[in-house]
Amino acid sequence: MIPASGHPQRSDRVMPRPQPRPRVGGLRDALGELFPSAPEAPTRTRGAHVLGAVVQVAAVGIAAIAMLLRIPGRPAWRTIFGEDYFWFLTGAIQHPWHWSAYAGYVQVLPRFIGQVVSYLPLADASLAFALAGAVVAACGALVIFHASAGHIESVKLRALLAVALVLLPIAPMEVIGSGVDTPWYLLPVLFWAMLWRPRTRPAMAVAAAVGFLAMASNILAALLAPLLVARLYVLRRPREHAVSAGWLAGCLVQAAFVIPLALHGRSRLDLNSLTPPGQSLAYYGHVVLLPSLGWHTSWWLRSFAGANGAAAIATVVLAVSFGLILVTQPGARLFVVTAVAVGFIFSVVSVTINRAPAIDPMLPTRVDAARYTVMADFLIVSALIVGADHALRSRAHDRRRQQAGLKSVMAVTALVVFLAATWAVDFRYTGLRTTTAWSWAPIAAKWERDCAHSRTGEITETVYKRPWTLPCRNITS
Repeated sequence: MIPASGHPQRSDRVMPRPQPRPRVGGLRDALGELFPSAPEAPTRTRGAHVLGAVVQVAAVGIAAIAMLLRIPGRPAWRTIFGEDYFWFLTGAIQHPWHWSAYAGYVQVLPRFIGQVVSYLPLADASLAFALAGAVVAACGALVIFHASAGHIESVKLRALLAVALVLLPIAPMEVIGSGVDTPWYLLPVLFWAMLWRPRTRPAMAVAAAVGFLAMASNILAALLAPLLVARLYVLRRPREHAVSAGWLAGCLVQAAFVIPLALHGRSRLDLNSLTPPGQSLAYYGHVVLLPSLGWHTSWWLRSFAGANGAAAIATVVLAVSFGLILVTQPGARLFVVTAVAVGFIFSVVSVTINRAPAIDPMLPTRVDAARYTVMADFLIVSALIVGADHALRSRAHDRRRQQAGLKSVMAVTALVVFLAATWAVDFRYTGLRTTTAWSWAPIAAKWERDCAHSRTGEITETVYKRPWTLPCRNITS
């Protein structure tokens, strides 16, 4: 159309170019929810930094002491447990720094602890092993406190998560206060380190150390490879992959021991002796799901519902709890599913490879390989706490829904009360760590006495049905 002036009409508006629609629901964006950035920490003065460091060191010390106090009877620092006695310490004395595979793979951290202990006065070996085990677990709890900042905004709930590792109900059975069981505490720490996005170089170094020590000390850390692949896919900057580098370095160490054993037919994985799936699932229900409600609670449920009935009750309780989180807290869904699935895989694979725990009778004071439940039980608690944190976020972001906010607070309060009550009841009870550990003082005194009368400079000691020739020059009296 031409106006009366005879000139064509020009529009002053510029038509915008069509913009490409943002990708919604992409795989990378979806997986990115597993690796959130932690909120920026406020700037603090030098005095505040020093105070924070002092508080964290004190927390580690208190946690370590609390763990050692969880063992009844003879104190944990006066006894020596499992392979610390009959493999790692004796091996370190017999052949210093000569590490070989045990149970099909190498255990770098327990070996290192045993080697360091061998340089101490022999009478202090039990104390050193107990302290090493407790301090490693307490430091792991501190790492989880920091690593969970991206998933848990509440500092109090992050502290609750750290306490959950220290007061894990199944721990007094066998995993507290020893060098041999430190890798089982490192596994849940590694899970959280793989979700962590540390900002500082010291934090990156910690993540790398966790990745290396966990993988180089427990071959089951290889089961976290899919989580590491997801991290590599989502996070492209090299600085994001300190834990990845540590984990891969640990893989190289394990390969140096595992591959030669496999080539000589000495692999831990024997396809002819695997546990049937039904027994593995029964183990997960009876030894993982049921005690996740509390050790003493599990036996109380067994007393009137039987093993299968009690496991069914625990399954329903956890299914309802996680179902509510999945329905009401979309932001927590991926983490909850991942945490529960990883715990399930770890427990089932562990008992599938080692059939004995699935067929041995379970008693209030004896559960073989309770270490196989540490990862699963802790990740169940982790999923519940992450869900609670998201519930509190929803309440804070929508204050108009007062009724929903009140329900969220009540749910979180109920979770905290339940966990606190469970930890109080299960703080201390008799398990394998109490009943099968060796009293160390008479053993150390005998070794020293035999060395004092040895004419060859060596002694031969039968340690757990196996004779060991120990050079007296490597025994510090």
